[in-house]
Amino acid sequence: MLWFRLFLPFAGAYFLSYLYRTANAVIGPVLADELELGAGDLGLLTSAYFLTFAAAQLPLGMLLDRFGARRVEAALLLVAAAGAATFALGQSIVDLAVARGLIGVGVSACLMAAFKAFSLSFPADRQASLTGWIMTAGGLGALAATAPLDAALHLAGWRDIFFVLAALTLVVAGWLFASVPEGKGASSPEALATQWKGVKTVFGSAHFWRFAPLGLCLTGGFMAVQSLWSISWLMQVDGYTRALAADHMAGMSAAMLLAYVLIGLLATALARRGIKPVQLLGAGLGLSLVTLALIVSGVGGQSYLLWLAYGSFSSFGTLAYSQAAAGFPLALSGRANTAFNLMVFIGAFGVQWGLGLLIDLLQGYGQSAGTAHRSAFLVLFAAQSASLTWFWIAGRRRR
Repeated sequence: MLWFRLFLPFAGAYFLSYLYRTANAVIGPVLADELELGAGDLGLLTSAYFLTFAAAQLPLGMLLDRFGARRVEAALLLVAAAGAATFALGQSIVDLAVARGLIGVGVSACLMAAFKAFSLSFPADRQASLTGWIMTAGGLGALAATAPLDAALHLAGWRDIFFVLAALTLVVAGWLFASVPEGKGASSPEALATQWKGVKTVFGSAHFWRFAPLGLCLTGGFMAVQSLWSISWLMQVDGYTRALAADHMAGMSAAMLLAYVLIGLLATALARRGIKPVQLLGAGLGLSLVTLALIVSGVGGQSYLLWLAYGSFSSFGTLAYSQAAAGFPLALSGRANTAFNLMVFIGAFGVQWGLGLLIDLLQGYGQSAGTAHRSAFLVLFAAQSASLTWFWIAGRRRR
């Protein structure tokens, strides 16, 4: 009974969060044509979600501690619904960027609130599987934002779609508020000064900064690619139609979904056999870099399989949340998670907008759209390689 009352509303909210996050990958070309947007404009518009999402993370941790996951997330989903309606009515890039920003704030609690509610309502030995299942809900949202969204665009305009999303978000907000029980067993809220001291402890930790570059460059970079530049790459570099590119992204999202399920089912069992989550994290992200290098180089020409592999291996980045939080006392785990999430979404914002600016700049110097995309992705690959190298070096120093 608790599973249906508590897990499913949070799963519905995280489904919508991921759908909003990645929707612009499919509707981006439509917006660019209708509003005459360049790559930099489109990158800024889409990344406004990540900027406001990131800005909300640190105060969000304190709000969740004080008011609970149920009230905080239900209230913020109302903001997301308002953002979706505003996006549907937008007439300029400023209107749409503000709307994307509102959506980012509104869904900023979807994962962190779920983690907090699960920690208060389920035993510790179920947390790993619950993490896998909530990420599965996000994977379904990412999948819905590919070929199904492209099909919807053939039946209705993007404005109509966002009005429907606004209505669905209102429904989920009401469902969550009415269904989720109040958290029990939580300690009394800390004073604000004490909470900020805990935040400073997290950011002053060498353990945290071992993982933070992974969030900035690898997890955040993958989000930027998945939610916008993947479709652009497939259309501009590989020459695919929007529908065929959306099919590629649907496959990648399905591969991510499978990876999340396997992580949820197997991570605990593998740890008991000596394969630690931190090792899975490093290996998975290392393989994601290999697949990104193959995509950028065009070796083998198997673009569909490579994008599937890229989504699968990048999914291992979700393990960084628990590994970053594991270096702190339980009382600081929420702030450690939101601090890491802040790094992830700062990275997603910076990479998404930065790739657009770089593509525009390179095209201004005479490169074709395809060559400019390839050059920009090479810069991303270099930054991600440096962050993974630092992760291994910092780990050896700690040992």
